[in-house]
Amino acid sequence: MSVDRIIGLGQRAGKIISGDYSVKSALAGGRVKLLIIAKDTSARTRKDLIGIAGTKNTPTISYGSKEELGRLIGKSPRSAVALTDMHMARGILGALERGEAT
Repeated sequence: MSVDRIIGLGQRAGKIISGDYSVKSALAGGRVKLLIIAKDTSARTRKDLIGIAGTKNTPTISYGSKEELGRLIGKSPRSAVALTDMHMARGILGALERGEAT
């Protein structure tokens, strides 16, 4: 399954957290299994998110643009989305390893 489809499925299943404050809060609480940061996110936001994720040993990937992440979850552009389901996180990482990005 492609990364796009897994992200969309995660949103429908209620396993996606989006929005700057919500993502940071979920990261700090250790609920995030995979952090997806848009490739066009500002350096400061990227540094903040990666810093928090690093303290919790949360895997982080760069994927798509802010517009694309927002579209995949049916919302406005998003700098980052957090996946809270381990199986979906493994699915995305596996799809990226296999080269099934879209």
